[in-house]
Amino acid sequence: MTKPVPPSWKNLDTDALLVAQAITEALPAPVRELGARAARELLASTPTDRPLTPLDRVGAVTVPTRSGPLRARLYHPPGSTAGDPRPVLLYLHGGGFVLGTLDGVDEVCRAIAARSGWAVLSLEYRLAPEHPYPAALEDALDTLHWLRASGRDSGVDPGTIAVGGDSAGGNLAAALCLHLRDHGLPLPASQILVYPAVDDRFSTPSWTRFADAPLLTTADARWLWEQYIGPGRQGGVDQYAAPMKAASLNGLPPALVLTAEVDPLRDDAEAYAERLRHDGVPTTSVRHSGVFHGFFTEVGVFAQTDAAIDDVVRHLRGTAAAS
Repeated sequence: MTKPVPPSWKNLDTDALLVAQAITEALPAPVRELGARAARELLASTPTDRPLTPLDRVGAVTVPTRSGPLRARLYHPPGSTAGDPRPVLLYLHGGGFVLGTLDGVDEVCRAIAARSGWAVLSLEYRLAPEHPYPAALEDALDTLHWLRASGRDSGVDPGTIAVGGDSAGGNLAAALCLHLRDHGLPLPASQILVYPAVDDRFSTPSWTRFADAPLLTTADARWLWEQYIGPGRQGGVDQYAAPMKAASLNGLPPALVLTAEVDPLRDDAEAYAERLRHDGVPTTSVRHSGVFHGFFTEVGVFAQTDAAIDDVVRHLRGTAAAS
């Protein structure tokens, strides 16, 4: 017997509805019931020998951090050479701090590099629950420090670095900027936050309105958050775990905030964009209609993905021109 379509799914466009139905059929149970290991196996992306955006130079990189070496992947834009270092975007993948891989964001990193003229460094940071907060943030901070110190050796310009990510990666990008500001360290040139997880209160209307959204339900989001912060810390985390808790967002880098219409995180992310603007941070916010959480990295699947990548490309080009 076919299950009734959840009410919020009626806001999805045709492409998104088909993908939502496919995801529902592929998952035997919600992520919170599957657990981290089984969910990772079911949702892992398979690398392809024929990417949609071929690049001449994509290489594996090992980043030294306080926890040991981490894997990363460096995407060089077309036409760049060792004598022509390009600005670089440090990209942090999504997955609720529990899921996500380099392969899962391979296509979107390729597309950004190819269209923007920026290099992209995609980081495989440590995941919860094995490595709860602040492990992933420490990995991002250490990687940014490494880029500043050694980026030129890898053919990128350490003088112009942006940070960005989707979902959990958007949280880490926002938290990284806050941490650097608060500790008097050099800030990135900009921050790109794609439906970022920025608050731990789960109280804005979209958490109720889109509680049964595809891919990420409110119940799954709560479970993923609990894995990230570790046992016994509910409500007791700081602004580097939940950036909305920061007393002020003044002095942060210019921001691009992208959201999806049918997404429990939507209102939190848009409220964060409004706070950035209120506190004097140049901020562009774009809501993409008809799609759900996770659409940004699905290159070739959603028509809105291409439009969202164009948003990022325009932002990066503007950042490069301003730098």
